Amino acid sequence: MEITPQQLAEQLKSGSDAQIVDVRESAEVADGMIPGAKHVALGELASHLNDLDKSRPVIAVCRSGRRSAAAADQLTAAGFTAYTVPGGMLDWAAAGFPVS
Repeated sequence: MEITPQQLAEQLKSGSDAQIVDVRESAEVADGMIPGAKHVALGELASHLNDLDKSRPVIAVCRSGRRSAAAADQLTAAGFTAYTVPGGMLDWAAAGFPVS
């Protein structure tokens, strides 16, 4: 399932309980993440599934959307409700949304 940067920003503003997982590499997240996001590189996701709450949706984000789509597939297969942000941080930043 997909969620646009605009929809994600609205959810964050309205106090959504979704978990945001940034699956980029450490060097990439140094440029900033969506406020409140948790960093788990895609290659490490399988070993961090227990750190996530299955009762809450997970929104995966990366630079452009390809890795987050793979992460969302992996999360869905593990029993999570998962979304990907097509366009990723490139579209998030282009829309002028904040990074921390």
